[in-house]
Amino acid sequence: MYSVLLTALGVNLFFGAQVYLRSAEVAEKNDIYGNLRLFSLVLERVRNDYVDGENLTYQDLIYGALKGMLSTLDPHSEFMEADQYDDLRKDTEAKFGGVGIQVGRRGDYLTVIAPMDDSPASRAGIMSGDRIVKIDGRSTVGISLTEAVKRMRGAPGSEVILTVSRPSTGATKDHTLVRADIAVETVKDMHGKREFSLDHDKLGYVRLTQFGEGTEDELDRALKKLHDQEMRGLVLDLRDNPGGLLDQAARVCERFVQPRQLVVTTEGRDPAERREYRAGRRGERTTVPMVVLVNGGSASASEIVAGCLQDLKRAVVVGEKTFGKGSVQSIIPLQDGAALRLTTAKYYTPSHKVIHEKGIEPDIVVRVPIEDAEALYLQRTPGLIESLDPQRQEQFSGVRDLQLERALDLLKGITLYTRQVPDSRQKTDPEPMAAKAD
Repeated sequence: MYSVLLTALGVNLFFGAQVYLRSAEVAEKNDIYGNLRLFSLVLERVRNDYVDGENLTYQDLIYGALKGMLSTLDPHSEFMEADQYDDLRKDTEAKFGGVGIQVGRRGDYLTVIAPMDDSPASRAGIMSGDRIVKIDGRSTVGISLTEAVKRMRGAPGSEVILTVSRPSTGATKDHTLVRADIAVETVKDMHGKREFSLDHDKLGYVRLTQFGEGTEDELDRALKKLHDQEMRGLVLDLRDNPGGLLDQAARVCERFVQPRQLVVTTEGRDPAERREYRAGRRGERTTVPMVVLVNGGSASASEIVAGCLQDLKRAVVVGEKTFGKGSVQSIIPLQDGAALRLTTAKYYTPSHKVIHEKGIEPDIVVRVPIEDAEALYLQRTPGLIESLDPQRQEQFSGVRDLQLERALDLLKGITLYTRQVPDSRQKTDPEPMAAKAD
């Protein structure tokens, strides 16, 4: 009896001690004053004992510490010195030359999310998933996204050399690109043009290359052409679309969902900062059956659209899992002209699925071998195949787009089954936008 009691007390004391020790450890890690004392001690030792310490200022050390601290959070948060912050502000106010490429971080690698259509990068054959290992001969290991973008940008007509590695083949190649003004038409048809004709089954196709300021207007014009031909089904192609403006993603969704329908939410640590983006569409709404095409180059705003239409059962998503870039970065100015770029929220689909680092899983997975993906990318880029030698032209032009074929077959089956859609447009009452991104 007593032995059982003593054993129980011993077990209780043991586990109680473990809980206490863990609580004490957590409290020590969250002791701000104790940790600041540690930081000050290290700061002084480096300043006084480092072999080249006479060349260091306290600002050098503090800035270095801040950069290191922000870089440990996630690939998109960073500390920006005054000149970097000034460059960022100019980006929103003016037009700069560049190579037309959207980049992110995958582990230690600077990775291409997707090149923009009709850009120097796309014409060079750079693809989603490629790794940029050097810019003008300088390694990209450890540099921030802001610094990488800064190196690639420059005056239109100037050159930049990107050393690109393709993980699927192991090949590494130098690309000499001539920077240009990046002004891309964002809505195209199957042939990279703006004609938007239907196939013999009355099925339409629209490809969004990115989400820019004019995307909603371009999409309206494309849909009108297709509706005027009595469209019965629509393929919305978001493959290799790196994203863009959040409000344009919401307005694209508005073309296909009911007014005031929730499209996406952004949520951070403070529940009071939750923001909802709802459809508020004037005029006509497209009601025909839809398939959305996605792949690993579909990111950010394109993931918002695919996730919304999938959640609401408005479209079938076909292809491969998307990139998984679904976070919101806030810019926080500091007193000395520097600033923080801090991830403060994440995007959530209408059913509250997180996009960031998860991506959108297709309803129907159709995988494409990397060599076929390269050929299809060349086919979708006007003038690129024509620039190749005749043998390579024949090799690439004969590759079938299995994802698009699957999408069209699926739509054909749906339209044959339903045998309805006398009018593919539906009038709605005027509705204001519930929210607009800055």
